[in-house]
Amino acid sequence: MDNEYNSSIFLHSKDIKIGKETELLLNQATDIYNQNFDKKTWYGRCLFLSWYCSRATCKFCFRATRNHQEKFASKYKRTQESLLLEALFCKKFSWRIEFLTGGYDIVPFEELLDIIKNIKAVYGEKIWLNLGYFNENQLEQLKPYVEGVCSSMETLNPELHKDICPDKPIEPYEEMFKNIKGFKKSIAIIVGLGDKIEDMKYLYDFIEKYDLDRITVYPLKPIPGTIFKKGPSTDEYLQWLALLRIKFPKLEIIAGTNLRRSEEAGFMMRAGANAITKFPATKQFATKKAKIITDLIRAEDRHFISNLTILPEIDWKKEIDSLNIEKSLKDKMKEKLPSYLKVFRNPVDEDKSYSIR
Repeated sequence: MDNEYNSSIFLHSKDIKIGKETELLLNQATDIYNQNFDKKTWYGRCLFLSWYCSRATCKFCFRATRNHQEKFASKYKRTQESLLLEALFCKKFSWRIEFLTGGYDIVPFEELLDIIKNIKAVYGEKIWLNLGYFNENQLEQLKPYVEGVCSSMETLNPELHKDICPDKPIEPYEEMFKNIKGFKKSIAIIVGLGDKIEDMKYLYDFIEKYDLDRITVYPLKPIPGTIFKKGPSTDEYLQWLALLRIKFPKLEIIAGTNLRRSEEAGFMMRAGANAITKFPATKQFATKKAKIITDLIRAEDRHFISNLTILPEIDWKKEIDSLNIEKSLKDKMKEKLPSYLKVFRNPVDEDKSYSIR
């Protein structure tokens, strides 16, 4: 794993080099994926309730930086209409809602329940949540609207977890997964926090112990102001994905990315991922980068069902009017709609390699 990843530059597929060991793992992972899945692949959209967190002490997180805490010094949450518009785009663009997420202590549970109920009404399907620990009573109330619960574990190495996430212990999530009934279960982890390949044993044990249905795997994106200066190499990240696929042939694996390293998408398919997430699809909709990502996925013999590139002819206001939500929310969605459509209709590549049209 000698090909160090430079997170400050855009990684292009033609420049990606992988080692022989990784190549062998990718071939094995591809075979196992093909034996167990129908090649349907999608883009998963994370809906953020807020960029505020009451704890904000995880050492890799943007919420722990001084700049962010000064900007969001008090509790901050997004408007419900912006969340509902994103849910509508997910439905119309065939993006799957990866999960509804955010920091700790964003809104009271009753308000959260109302938001979840409305997102489900707009999206037309039950959604996943990644919002920390829920007790049995709360879970029972969530059942009509929620398909699965994800917990961001970051790392399962117990000593590393205590150091990286000092105020987010593993035990409450284990207790929740132990007692949870009627929901699918998932965790999210980050490659690049200090785990070695041999530390995957902790992850394997957790997946098996709690019979997880899904896992989301992110490559660390170094944030200025945190202790981390570099993310994992392409080799390292792909090996984690491939080894997971080989160990768990039927597990749903969602591979995270970011704008700068999103051209690893084809390799992530070869590693056996079911889908990608964290590509900034709203800001980069219909850009050359979005088209390249789509082509890279399809080049791996995948049926990519999500639309990142073509704005459909839709009467958006009519779609909003047809929703089974309060009129006041519909009116607010219509007010916010033009700003989103302006971005969709005027794509601008952040990767300057593709900015000349």
